[in-house]
Amino acid sequence: MAGDQLQVLHALDLAKTQWYHFTAIVIAGMGFFTDAYDLFCISLVTKLLGRIYYYKGKNTPGVLPANVAAAVNSVAFVGTLSGQLFFGWLGDKMGRKKVYGMTLMIMVICSIASGLSFSTDPTSIMTTLCFFRFWLGFGIGGDYPLSATIMSEYANKKTRGAFIAAVFAMQGFGILGGGIFALIVASSFKAAFDVPPAYELLKDTTPHQADYIWRIILMFGAIPAALTYYWRMKMPETARYTALVAKNAEKAAKDMAQVLQVDIEAEQGKVNELTEKEKNSFGLFSKEFLRRHGLHLLGTSTTWFLLDIAFYSQNLFQKDVFAAIQWIPKAYTMSAMEEVVKIARAQTLIALCSTVPGYWFTVALIDKMGRFKIQLMGFTMMTIFMFALAIPYNHWKNDDNKYGFVVLYSLTFFFANFGPNSTTFIVPAEIFPARLRSTCHGISAASGKLGAIVGAFGFLYLSQSPSNPEEGYGKGIGVKHTLTILAVVNLLGALFTLLVPEAKGKSLEEMSGENEDNDDDAVTLEDRSKVTADESKSTA
Repeated sequence: MAGDQLQVLHALDLAKTQWYHFTAIVIAGMGFFTDAYDLFCISLVTKLLGRIYYYKGKNTPGVLPANVAAAVNSVAFVGTLSGQLFFGWLGDKMGRKKVYGMTLMIMVICSIASGLSFSTDPTSIMTTLCFFRFWLGFGIGGDYPLSATIMSEYANKKTRGAFIAAVFAMQGFGILGGGIFALIVASSFKAAFDVPPAYELLKDTTPHQADYIWRIILMFGAIPAALTYYWRMKMPETARYTALVAKNAEKAAKDMAQVLQVDIEAEQGKVNELTEKEKNSFGLFSKEFLRRHGLHLLGTSTTWFLLDIAFYSQNLFQKDVFAAIQWIPKAYTMSAMEEVVKIARAQTLIALCSTVPGYWFTVALIDKMGRFKIQLMGFTMMTIFMFALAIPYNHWKNDDNKYGFVVLYSLTFFFANFGPNSTTFIVPAEIFPARLRSTCHGISAASGKLGAIVGAFGFLYLSQSPSNPEEGYGKGIGVKHTLTILAVVNLLGALFTLLVPEAKGKSLEEMSGENEDNDDDAVTLEDRSKVTADESKSTA
C-alpha cells in the first residue's frame, strides 16, 4: 500500500472480482451502448434524408446539400464536446452519481425528439433535427467522463483496465446494434413498400413510408438509455469521491462496506489529514498541476484528438468509401429503402468482423500488456494499414481486389479498438487526482470530439474527387490522398503516446500521488515519463 492509504480505498484496490463489478459494467456500459448507437446511426440515414427531402424533380436520387450534410453529421459531436467539458467539471463539483442521471435523461428525451422533427419544409426539418441532436450529444458527452471515472473508482487495481475497457466495449455493440436494427427496419419497409429504382421509371420512386424509417431508427436509441436509469440512481457514490473530495469518511466506509460486504473503518481523521495537505489541494490551473500532470494531460488530449480524426472520419463516412470501391452500388440503381439496407449491412459486417472483436481483445489483454503498449501498437498498425490502403488505392478499386480493400479497412478498425480507441478512454480515468479526475477526463474526451469534428468535416470535403466532386461540394483531393493524410495522423498519435504513463497494476492514488507521505516521495511527471517504456517491457 503506497504511503498511508485509506482502508476503504485499500479494500477496493484489493477486492476480488465480485457481482457488483459486473453490475457496474452493465449499468455504465448500457450508457455507452446508447452513446454509440445515437452517434453512429445518423450515418445510416443521411442518404435517405437526401432522397426524401431534397429531390429535385430529376430521375436521380436527391442528396443532402453539402452544408446540411456536414451539419447533420457533425452537430452531435459539437454537443458531445460541450457536454464532456461541462459534465466532467460538474462531476468533480457535485459528485459522479448526482450528475449521472441527468445525462441519461437528456439522452432519452432528445433521442425521441430527434425522430419527431416534423414540418413540410426541409430546412425546418433539418434545423429541428440538428437542434435536438446537439442536445443529444450534450447528454452523451457527460457519459464519457462520468462512466470512466465511476468504473475506475469502483474497480480493483488488478483488473481495473479490463473493467473500464468492458464499459467502453459496449460502444462496439452499440454500433453493431445500430446496423442490425437499421437492417431490420429498412428490410421490413422494403418488403412492404418497395418500388423500382428511379432510373427504371424516370422519376422519383421514394414512397412516403420511407420517412418513418429514419425516425424509428433515431428514436430507438431512447430505449436502452431509459431501461438503465433506475439502476444508475441506485448506485452509491464512489468511495474515492466521497472520501477524498466530499471528505465524508463515514459515508464512504458505510457505502463500500455494503458493496464489498466487509467491515471498514471510517478514518475521518486520516481523511482530514490527507485532504488538507497542500499537495492535495492544487487546482487545475496551478503550477503544481502543470509540474505533476501537465504533460500527461497534453498526452491524453493529443492522442485522443488524433485518434478521433482517423476513427470518426472512417466510421461516419465508410458508406462513401464502400461506394468508391463499388461495394455499394450507385444510388440511382437502388430504391431508397434498398440503399439503407445495403449501407446498414456494410456497417454491420464491419462492426461484427473488426470493431467488436477489437474492443474485447483490449478487455482480455490490457491488464497483461498494459495501456502504453496496446496504444502504441494500435496507432502503429493503423498507420501501416492506412498506407497499405492509400498507396496502391487504384489497385483496390479493381473489382477483383475490392474484398482485399475491405479486409485491410476492417483491420484498421480492429487495431483502432484493440488500441487507442480503448486506451485513450481508459488512461485519463486513472492518472489524475480524484478532485480533478472527471474534469481532466472531460478535457481529454473533448479534445477527441474536436478531432471527430475535424474528421467529419475534413473527410467529407477532402475525399471529394478532384475532377468530379458530388453536387454542392468543391473539388477535393480524393479518397486516396485523404487516406494518406489519415495514415500520417495515426503516426503522430504513436509519437504523442510517449507522453502517456503506464497505470497497469497501480492504485489510482499511486498514479496521482494523493496519498504519498511527503512531496519528496511523490511520483513526479519526469519520474513516470522515464519509466513508462521500461514498465511496459517488464509487464508484457
